[in-house]
Amino acid sequence: MKQLPIILLIFTILLSCKTSKVPEQQEKEFLFANPDGKGPEVILDFQKGKEHNHPSFVLWAENINGQYIQTLFITESLGIGVFGHGDASSGKWLPGEIRRPAALPYWAHKRGIRADDGLFIPSKNNPIPDIYTGATPSGDFEIKTRFDNSPAEKFRILFEINQTWDWNEYWTNNKYPDDDEYKTSCQPSLVYMTEIDLDNLQESYEMKVIGHSHYSGKTGELFTDLSTITTALNIAEEIKIRIIQP
Repeated sequence: MKQLPIILLIFTILLSCKTSKVPEQQEKEFLFANPDGKGPEVILDFQKGKEHNHPSFVLWAENINGQYIQTLFITESLGIGVFGHGDASSGKWLPGEIRRPAALPYWAHKRGIRADDGLFIPSKNNPIPDIYTGATPSGDFEIKTRFDNSPAEKFRILFEINQTWDWNEYWTNNKYPDDDEYKTSCQPSLVYMTEIDLDNLQESYEMKVIGHSHYSGKTGELFTDLSTITTALNIAEEIKIRIIQP
């Protein structure tokens, strides 16, 4: 009978060891786009932050004066305008077309292609070609893509990212009660950028946030005041770019 407390103690320790599992580290995802491009290869390395939760994003290039060159990669739902849970008309969430002008408006207005409904975003009838789109990664990821053709020696790489349901004390769910598009974005999308000089290539470039887009996508403005942005700044922990000449 004296051994009973010891046996109970050992059993408790063993049970604790069995139920306290260390979370497995999520594997990095690799995505590929535009493999037949003739220009330099662009490699984006994305390390997720603590607020990351399946955001939409787009990667594109501009010349040094800010003129759009091409889209390098975009998450599939926004690239084709069809979301996996976009149609609830049957009582179940099924794939369906949704117009989301507040998702990535800075890129959309830079691209400058207006759909039949007047919005500067891709649609099911006029999507981004499949070679530039891919599934939304769930964690850390790397994208390898290419320019269609060789750009000028100096250019910019930009990355816009948006995550729904990330309200904060400033961007509240009743801030613009009559603006349905705002409610699909919450904190506006963030825009990151780095400049590249092909004549003086670095091993890698860390992308820096340069501003946020319009809260409901009505314009292509970039707002550099980030004082109202909180958790959205932690969607990404680090974003790096590498350029490889063909």
